[in-house]
Amino acid sequence: MDPACLPPDWPFRSDARRLRAGPHDWWLVDRGPPAAPVLLLLHGLGASGHSFRRMIPGLCDRWRVIVPDLPGQGCTRAGAAQRLGVLPMAEDLWRLCDTLAVAPAAILGHSAGAALALQMALLRPVTAIVGINAALGRFEGAAGVVFPAVAQGLASLPFLPAALARLWGTARRVDGLLASTGSRLDAEGRAQYLRLVRDPDHVAGALGMMAQWKLDPLLVRLPEIRTRTLLIAGRGDRTVPPQVSRAAARRLPAAELREMAGGHLLHEEAEDGLSAPILAWLQTVMPSPRIS
Repeated sequence: MDPACLPPDWPFRSDARRLRAGPHDWWLVDRGPPAAPVLLLLHGLGASGHSFRRMIPGLCDRWRVIVPDLPGQGCTRAGAAQRLGVLPMAEDLWRLCDTLAVAPAAILGHSAGAALALQMALLRPVTAIVGINAALGRFEGAAGVVFPAVAQGLASLPFLPAALARLWGTARRVDGLLASTGSRLDAEGRAQYLRLVRDPDHVAGALGMMAQWKLDPLLVRLPEIRTRTLLIAGRGDRTVPPQVSRAAARRLPAAELREMAGGHLLHEEAEDGLSAPILAWLQTVMPSPRIS
């Protein structure tokens, strides 16, 4: 999506900018004291950085919050079509951090963004990770073979993103899709997802990510990740059921699990975007972040 097409009231538009790093042309929000410790926020599949609209204000007094749109989604233009899988995207996120000259003290990810956060922690040290409804499950049996193959086939059809944007880009269909996650968003949140779904470039990026998303190498290495980790699971999540977070917490050596009411878009439902419990937990991990 061209940022020029964003409405004036798009969340934190005035704090966002373009930045070329690695193969991608990133669009990112950078908000908070420049000298504060850095907290990187990673959205899930099919979303954009806008999904943290309620969370960011509660974080950026004590943290420098950096929120990129993932490659191919939102307003970030993917410069390499074959770098939308877990490991390449994690590598490119570190390239983005290097270009910004920052080393995130903590990384928070929602859904697939949580998998990216854990993959990043396997590449370089991170003090803390927060995963909200972390997408750390796998399809079992034949579905694990068939579904990725279908996604790869769909992503290879050049006409499909525009067709899907027309087919699914109606308020009724987007409302139904959001409701199927177990979450209830306000009118503003629903309108933002409608704008994304209507954009063929965003749809193409989401399809490309689905086609290249292979979690097995990461899941095998979860016991190696000794980073302090908080997994937050919504009891009403119909997309990534809470048992996925329970299973991941058992395999992560330094994980803590919290379950609460809400669906897959738990952070978009909460008035404060979950910033209060996240800040409280980060305070136990990093008691005195210094802001000079």
